[in-house]
Amino acid sequence: MNVEHRYREFLPEARRIVVKIGTRVIAQPSGRPDMRPLRSLVKQVAELHRKGYEMLLVSSGAVGAGVEALDMKARPTNVPDLQMCAAVGQARLMAHYEELFGAESIVIGQVLLTHADFQHRLRFTNAKRTMEHMIRRQVIPIINENDVVADEEIKAGLSLGDNDYLAALVVKLTRADLLVILSTVDGVLDAEGQRVHCIENFNEAFAWVKPTEAGGLSKGGMDSKLRAAQIAAKAGSTVVIAGGRTKNVLTRVMDGDDVGTLILSSAL
Repeated sequence: MNVEHRYREFLPEARRIVVKIGTRVIAQPSGRPDMRPLRSLVKQVAELHRKGYEMLLVSSGAVGAGVEALDMKARPTNVPDLQMCAAVGQARLMAHYEELFGAESIVIGQVLLTHADFQHRLRFTNAKRTMEHMIRRQVIPIINENDVVADEEIKAGLSLGDNDYLAALVVKLTRADLLVILSTVDGVLDAEGQRVHCIENFNEAFAWVKPTEAGGLSKGGMDSKLRAAQIAAKAGSTVVIAGGRTKNVLTRVMDGDDVGTLILSSAL
């Protein structure tokens, strides 16, 4: 039995799981939330929650939803318009989550964070305490970047990378066992475009991917996801990068199936 298979066998034993959903996984090209994948992922998170897993959801998609609601032709590049889109879209995004999780009889709570919240000790402590309390009360945190107040961070390029970086910081904050990053591709692809089943060395993995390109609804690429995985691995978490629209992707990951790319905490 190889290393990958041994690690996948242990995935069902993870207790605290951070799931990061990228914008393009749950959004149509217009930015409007795509209810089919969104509904499927909520059902899977709910199923795992009922099995006793401690689930935290980091969800992008607010800016895209705002772009669509405000009838903009493309994602804006200036800070005030981005913040306006985030404000409009976040309300719409949470309304969908409230409806879908409500149908599963699960209570959710919104948590909006910025880069500064992880740098300021009191804010860090408050965020950690709040999410720990939510988890104890069986409330699933729905986490997003607080773009509305992240003015200086956006200008300085400290925005959290379509929430990839945010998800990794949440792993550190909550000491999660597993980070599942859901993307529009089935995992990390090698130089020939084939799915990499397991990464044991980050240097090799970074050689395969291209830097993130600007534009579109999303601001994260595979390099952003690998950097997030690196942070999570340093915190002792196992990481899986997988296709968010793959059927039953989350339940399959937790069953130990060969889905996506498994990244070992020892890959550093």
